[in-house]
Amino acid sequence: GGDDKQPAARPAASIPRFYFGGRPSDPLIAQCKEEEEELEKFFAAHPGGVKREDFGPFCDKVCAFPSFFRDSLFNKAVPEDGIVTKSKAKALWERICKDKDCETRLFKLLCAEGKEYVTRDDWKLHLAGFLNTHPGLEFLRATPEFQERYLECVVERIYYTVNRGDNDCMCLQEMLKSNLVAVLRNLDVEPDINQILDYFSYEHFYVCYCKFWELDTDHDFLLDKDDLVKLGNYALTYRIVDRIFAGAPRPVSSGVRDKIGYLDFIWLLLSEEDKTSDTAIRYWFRAINLDGTGFISPPEVAFFYKEQLHRMDCLAQEVVQFEDIMCQMSDLVKPERQGYISMLDLRRCKQAGIFFNVLFNLTKFIQNDSKDPAQIFHERSTPELTDWDRYAKLEYARLAMEEEEGEMVDETVELGP
Repeated sequence: GGDDKQPAARPAASIPRFYFGGRPSDPLIAQCKEEEEELEKFFAAHPGGVKREDFGPFCDKVCAFPSFFRDSLFNKAVPEDGIVTKSKAKALWERICKDKDCETRLFKLLCAEGKEYVTRDDWKLHLAGFLNTHPGLEFLRATPEFQERYLECVVERIYYTVNRGDNDCMCLQEMLKSNLVAVLRNLDVEPDINQILDYFSYEHFYVCYCKFWELDTDHDFLLDKDDLVKLGNYALTYRIVDRIFAGAPRPVSSGVRDKIGYLDFIWLLLSEEDKTSDTAIRYWFRAINLDGTGFISPPEVAFFYKEQLHRMDCLAQEVVQFEDIMCQMSDLVKPERQGYISMLDLRRCKQAGIFFNVLFNLTKFIQNDSKDPAQIFHERSTPELTDWDRYAKLEYARLAMEEEEGEMVDETVELGP
């Protein structure tokens, strides 16, 4: 049937062409020559200049940007009386496109005047065109508040993956290493927004938002510790929740004491459901590394595992003693320095998820020992999907089913005798 169709594999990140002060690559020189010819052709047809609504071909054919950046590009050209002249358009092309690869062009387009980094607000400003034109988001246009929540989630996911400095200042180097250009191009031609798994999937946003909403019982758009411990049916320990609220994995952005907000929660949920990504490893490593030495030591493992031992006891689970766990973790991670686990050790071993679950998520710790063969088969047969993609797909199906059942109950009530 149509429902079991696999999501499209992710577009491969285009390999940036580096040149340091030397000459651009031959393909880039050829591309720029073609673009200059397109520019001449375009303005031959518009000798008096171009209005906003006619600026699309310049955006696409001359500058090689996705069509939804049309307005951004038009505004960058500083129009006079709603018109961009040929000289202004050419100056713009020379400033942000000439002899530059696609990633650098995107960076220059998004940067505010005089800045050498891109902020979250820059992304929100420039993605407005995408929000208002993408066919897969037409239904959202009637609800501006949800549009805003969706956009916040998209931008937060971009920063989660790309902004290694975690400082709201995305630099050119980070953009060059990302798959943003490929994803944005794909977005321009794929009408089904849920096929774009990186950053933009509406279903992924819906899962983040509903999970937050389920925990936020008083709907003040903030969560306290008592709200957060309910995540995943009380999956997380109190000790790890304390560390999240203390801002150990990353500073809390809610601005309210002892509360985390929607954006904080997005980071937490992405890190909780896919502990193998670089960002998640960094996030949880900082949470566990109590003394900030850059190594997780036996006393730190013992501190977090103590609560897990207590939980196993309370739930009448078979208790695995600390000494046994230390041996198992050492065999799993194989740290370079015996007994001291670095972030690099966790990245190398490809088993960071198991390590972290042992320390603060009992549900997943137990599940790992009893993995369903069908689940293992599914994971191996879909290597292009991340743990987050798989979780979001299942969770979205569950939420959609609950909503349908809720609607059926409402109808039954209305149709009552």
